[in-house]
Amino acid sequence: MTEPSSKTTKIATFPHAMLREIYEQPQALDDTIQHYLPGGSSALDTFQPVADAIGGRERLVIAASGSSRHAGLAGEIMLEDLAGIPVDVEYASEYTYRSTHALHNPGVLVISQSGETADTLAALREANARGLASVAITNNAQSSMAVEASASLPTYAGVEKAIPATKSFTTQLAVLYSLSLHLARLRGRMSLQAAEVYSRQLQEIPSLLQAALPDWQKQIEDLTPRLVESRTLLYLGRAAHYAIAREGALKLKESAYMNAEGYPSGELKHGPNALVSKDSPLIMIATADAGDPDSLLRYSKVVQLMKDMRAQGATIVALATEGDREVPQHSDTCLFIPASNDLLSTILEVVPLQLLAYTLAISRGIDVDRPRNLVKAVVEE
Repeated sequence: MTEPSSKTTKIATFPHAMLREIYEQPQALDDTIQHYLPGGSSALDTFQPVADAIGGRERLVIAASGSSRHAGLAGEIMLEDLAGIPVDVEYASEYTYRSTHALHNPGVLVISQSGETADTLAALREANARGLASVAITNNAQSSMAVEASASLPTYAGVEKAIPATKSFTTQLAVLYSLSLHLARLRGRMSLQAAEVYSRQLQEIPSLLQAALPDWQKQIEDLTPRLVESRTLLYLGRAAHYAIAREGALKLKESAYMNAEGYPSGELKHGPNALVSKDSPLIMIATADAGDPDSLLRYSKVVQLMKDMRAQGATIVALATEGDREVPQHSDTCLFIPASNDLLSTILEVVPLQLLAYTLAISRGIDVDRPRNLVKAVVEE
């Protein structure tokens, strides 16, 4: 594994490993992206075993747990939208017990920070026992999963010491996006010119994140006192951004011991709206890709929901794309996300949610690097 470069981080300036690792993400992402850069010679060698294993499969199953499963939920949208491969995302703890006839001869992709997570390793071994081709995305190229899978796609996040996943999560998203581009080309779903555009957009992510981090931290530190006494927080997102809502809620639970739930935005009125009140704020992902009609349609639906919730008296913290003038009018606080394409925005959106979990945890006097009852890798079921 490559360690994050000192050019983007100064370890001595960070009081906690979690905050340091949040700030190490631009370098971790750059290291990962450069390794898997579509069109690069090393990427071709890296992805050949993956192409041999799952390139011709008509369906994929992603098995993962915790934050890695949320990366898988975003990866499902990436793989389906870019590569045209139907994907089912399973809880790793459930995969082993599902019928062997649930899907016909799928490829199986497991995701785990450590590569040793008991449930996910059991899922991989069950897939191997069924004779299925498998791929492992881990942050340890020598882990059990990386060794036992048909092909391995390690992230290059470096050592992650804090229990809450930060840089391991965003680098998983970068690998899943790169995998989607490679499979799209392999399957004839994308022209070389389009792949090059998507590749350039991917390469821009680390610098966009690097520039945005300080302003996000200051804004979130100012916001924290208004949220620290909240009874519960509801995180809302659509499509791939729903996965980020889920991850944001999990970060708050495990870091700050605060109740939080992640929902698809369109599901709020189907029950969870009963929880919405002044002391139960909404965290709403309302970014938009101006060049994507589907993204703009989803955006319009989210904005309408924001208007409805404001009329209902809700407290709203919104994530919006830089330059957006409408979302700030319907939210109490608006965090701006650098413009990117709809799928890559997920990598950027999750970082202020990580910072929110961190600052709320610190304000509540919690040892954020070692939350109670949790371990870095769940190696026993």
